[in-house]
Amino acid sequence: MSSSYSGLSRVLVAVATALVSASSPCPQAWGPPDPPARPVVSCRAADYENFSCTWSPSQVSGLPTRYLTSYRKKTVPGADGQRMSPSTGPWPCPQDPPGAARCVVHGAEFWSQYRINVTEVNPLGASTRLLDVSLQNILRPDPPQGLRVESVPGYPRRLHASWTYPASWPRQPHFLLKFRLQYRPAQHPAWSTVEPAGLEEVITDAVAGLPHAVRVSARDFLDAGTWSAWSPEAWGTPSTGPLPKEMPAGSQPHTQPEEQPQVASPAPPRPSLLPDPRPLDHRDPLEQMAVLASLGIFSFLGLAAGALALGLWLRLRPGGKDGPQKPGFLAPMIPVDKLPGAPNL
Repeated sequence: MSSSYSGLSRVLVAVATALVSASSPCPQAWGPPDPPARPVVSCRAADYENFSCTWSPSQVSGLPTRYLTSYRKKTVPGADGQRMSPSTGPWPCPQDPPGAARCVVHGAEFWSQYRINVTEVNPLGASTRLLDVSLQNILRPDPPQGLRVESVPGYPRRLHASWTYPASWPRQPHFLLKFRLQYRPAQHPAWSTVEPAGLEEVITDAVAGLPHAVRVSARDFLDAGTWSAWSPEAWGTPSTGPLPKEMPAGSQPHTQPEEQPQVASPAPPRPSLLPDPRPLDHRDPLEQMAVLASLGIFSFLGLAAGALALGLWLRLRPGGKDGPQKPGFLAPMIPVDKLPGAPNL
C-alpha cells in the first residue's frame, strides 16, 4: 500500500515539473554587447541662416552611449590647401539642450555646403556618420502664424483669410516666402487649393451657410527646399446678412467717438460708407498724360497750318493803288529788257 502511494506521489511530482517547465519562458542565451553602429542623421533649416540636425541610434546596444557632433564647410574639390583652414572648420555643433539628440548651427551661409559629423561612442568603440547638407536643399520654413478667417458682410459666398510670417523667418527683401491656402466646407473631405499673392486671400466660392476650414503653408519664394507643414486649421462661416446700403451723398453718417487703436495685426479692409473726397474729374495719371500729349500735338499742327496760310496770303496779296505794281506770282523775276539778246525798244 505504501509503495503504491509513493509511486503515485512520484507521478504527481513529475507531472507538476512538466507543467512548470512548459509554462516558464525558455531561457535566452545573451551574447556579448554590440559595438556602436552609425546613427541615423537628418537636418532641416527653418530659415536661411540657421539649421539643426537630429539623430537616432540605428541599433540599441544597452551600454552607456554619448554622441560627439561637429561640422565644417565643404571646399571645392582639389583645394587641398583649404581643407584645414580656420575658415572652413571643423567647429563643434552644440547640442541644444546639452545631451539631447539635436544640435544647432548658427550663422550658416545660404549658398555654402556643410559636412555634419555625428559619432556614437560607447565602451566598445565609436562609429561615425557623415552627412553633406546645403541650406537651399534642406530649407523648410515653419508654418505661417496668426491665421484668421472672417466673413465679408453682404456676400454669402465669400471669406477673408489673413495670416503672418512665421516668427522664425526674418523679414528681408531678398528672402521672401510664398504661400498656398487650402479650404473646404465642413463634412467635405476634399480640399481646394489656391496660391495667394500676399498675406491675405478672399475666397469667392465658399458654400453659403456652412463653416469652412482653412489652413496655409509657406515656402521660399524661389522654390528652395520644400513646403512647410500646414498651419493649424481656422474656421469661418460666410455672412448671411444683406449687403450694406450706401448713404445719400448729402447726408452725414452718425459717428461714434473713436477709441485708441490697439497694437495688433491689422484688420481686413472693409468698404467705406463715407463719400469719396476726391474731385469728380479725377482721372488716372496715365490718362492725364495721354490727354496732354494729344493737346500738344493738335496745338502744333494748328500753329503750323496757320503759319502756312499766313505765308500764302502775304505772297498772293495785291499791291496798293498808288504804289507800284508788284509782279504777279507767276511773273518772271528778271525784266525782259535785261535778258541777253533782247532788242532795245
